[in-house]
Amino acid sequence: MTAIVLQARLDSSRLPEKALLPLGGEPLILRVMEALNKVPAVLRILACPEDSTAAFRPLAARAGFAVVPGSKEDVLGRYCHALRVYDIHRVVRATGDNPFVFTDAAAAIFAEASALGADYAGYSGLPLGAGVETVSAQALFRAETESSAAYDREHVCPYLYNNPSLFLLHRPLAPLRWQNGQGPAIRLTVDTQEDYQRAQTLYTALEKRGENRFRGSVIIRMYREIFCDYA
Repeated sequence: MTAIVLQARLDSSRLPEKALLPLGGEPLILRVMEALNKVPAVLRILACPEDSTAAFRPLAARAGFAVVPGSKEDVLGRYCHALRVYDIHRVVRATGDNPFVFTDAAAAIFAEASALGADYAGYSGLPLGAGVETVSAQALFRAETESSAAYDREHVCPYLYNNPSLFLLHRPLAPLRWQNGQGPAIRLTVDTQEDYQRAQTLYTALEKRGENRFRGSVIIRMYREIFCDYA
């Protein structure tokens, strides 16, 4: 089985409870799940710490995501727990601070990883906050067993891409239409108050684009039009 597994929590130090901040009239985490619903998958899971479950469960239900609580600090362990609960063989890993994920790029890298049988796949060259990673369950279980480093446990995939002799990695440069390109760096993640204010402006503009608002090239174009003078 293949699944999208979205990790999220409430206790962000830089922007507390950012997952529940309104974006276009709905909580930010719901906007993330709406975008991920445009990426083909058999199952969608919100993997969160135990103390976030009550706040997230009704939002996940609205978006069609199952909720699997797990460790707060050991995010790798949280992922592996979700994979075991649902017998998942390949996962698209997404994070709850990226409401502008490029859904067409996500579908493309997943297709490439599946065709190659890659243990890990992710595009390089995407704007920050635009991408996902796709990983085999076997690779994550091996990382869970072999790695005890706090950084590896918190960030899920470093043990894989830092050990290229152990895993089949696919890390191509993204197609040009999805790259950051010339000019100031595009920042789409929501990690600070400034990020959040920018996200509100961008989301309002993208709403007018209908279903096209989930496409990477459209997001890049709108971002450049709005923020090119001070991004």
